[in-house]
Amino acid sequence: MNESRLYHNPRCSKSRGALELLRERGIDPVVVPYLETPPSIDELRVLLSMLDLPARALLRTGEDEYAQLGLADESLPQDALIGAMHAHPRLIERPIFVHGGRAIIGRPPERVLELLD
Repeated sequence: MNESRLYHNPRCSKSRGALELLRERGIDPVVVPYLETPPSIDELRVLLSMLDLPARALLRTGEDEYAQLGLADESLPQDALIGAMHAHPRLIERPIFVHGGRAIIGRPPERVLELLD
């Protein structure tokens, strides 16, 4: 994961905004349409490590799958949450920008620029 990547949902305004900001600054990341090609469990672990976040912090709690799968249960282990994100990629917070061996969640979209310094 050495190249610049953007885990992107084209239907998300924050994700589109992050991509536009990057391209305005001459960064053309590999765009990963993560809803179509979900990150593997290992890839999710690497992303979480780069983000320095627990799996729970990467979950979108407003998605239907969050409630349906009972993910609000604080006793669920990291592996269960990671498995849920792999199986149901809509649960993954977006966009995620990876650059220079680091990663950041682009909310607000301007946060992606923090990795360019």
